[in-house]
Amino acid sequence: MGDNELGMFLRSRRAAISPAEVGLPAGPRRRISGLRRAEVAMLAGVSVEYLTRLEQGRDRHPSAQVLTALGEALRLTPSQRVHVYRLSKASGSGFSCLGDAVPGRDVRATVRALLTRLEPTPAMLLNRLNEIVGRTVGFERLAGPIGLLDGPVPNFARYVFTDRRARTAYPDWEHVADEQVAMLKHGPFRADRHVAGLADELTLAAGEAFSRRAGTVPGLPRSNGILRWRHPEVGELRLAYEMLDLAAEDDQRLVVYLPADPATAAALDRLDGLRRPHGLRAVPG
Repeated sequence: MGDNELGMFLRSRRAAISPAEVGLPAGPRRRISGLRRAEVAMLAGVSVEYLTRLEQGRDRHPSAQVLTALGEALRLTPSQRVHVYRLSKASGSGFSCLGDAVPGRDVRATVRALLTRLEPTPAMLLNRLNEIVGRTVGFERLAGPIGLLDGPVPNFARYVFTDRRARTAYPDWEHVADEQVAMLKHGPFRADRHVAGLADELTLAAGEAFSRRAGTVPGLPRSNGILRWRHPEVGELRLAYEMLDLAAEDDQRLVVYLPADPATAAALDRLDGLRRPHGLRAVPG
């Protein structure tokens, strides 16, 4: 499981791009919606045989020039290009130090101050194990009643896959589960012994619900979007979220939630008890 992340990502991107996006004719007899290997190879200036080896995991160390060419051919965003580069290094020794480093649970004083400034906005700080290592009081009011914060070091992925309450709390549970796996795979994944240990635990605890995703979901989570929560006190909420990576030394990411409609804004104000003169304003999504 998860032993050919680079090939999986390249295949998923090839399947997601239409010929029109890269200036190629679709043709009347085309049976696939994405690009053929031959088309990507032509655009990238590599052989079909070499692209096949990359996608099948028989070659896992493409040069920087090849990665750049594939990035252009597949119309990769800057974050996707960085992700591909990391995947190409994860098969070798380049991530050995990261794989031995304990996931950061310490929060810098300035980051703690930032969380305080964000009140009453729901916000949490995650490390690469998806452990919640920091949060605002606003997030506690949002996540505490659904059980997400149970335990000394709450883990978002463990909650989603092993706690029955998660399927009630998240009406779009399938999407949330996909994103949790993508976050765990946003890096060396099984080359990181700490993430590999959590993946083994979730495979045993959740079975196919986790293992299938680990074998099919590319490791690039969405950095923003709309997420539905079902809160036991105020009902269904629509929250717009932004995920921001901190410095590499922190090995953490900040996730901030804002109301996506007036009804959610009013519900969050009720949870907050109107501690501020002006509550959170809705962000159209």
